[in-house]
Amino acid sequence: MTNSSNAESNAPKSAMDIMRGARDQLAELTGMTAETVSSFEQTENGWALEIEVLELTRVPDTMSLLASYRVDLDKRGELTGYRRVRRYERGRADARRSEGR
Repeated sequence: MTNSSNAESNAPKSAMDIMRGARDQLAELTGMTAETVSSFEQTENGWALEIEVLELTRVPDTMSLLASYRVDLDKRGELTGYRRVRRYERGRADARRSEGR
């Protein structure tokens, strides 16, 4: 069994496994609901994601407060750090402009 479990832990994880793991780890650490992954990229040291989190529920729902968190993972998919990069109301358009727009 030891060889099998070692082989499984060393096997490359899929992008979906990395994203699910990042959402779960962030939710466990912050106690907040991770709603979606809005960006995902492989880095030299592992992975970098931006995850949208529900920080405060309001009525109506369009007034709820969301936040984007930058989450860094090592190559195994273990969280190595996170930080909030912005906070906004669900019903508001993004003030940051995309390139080319």
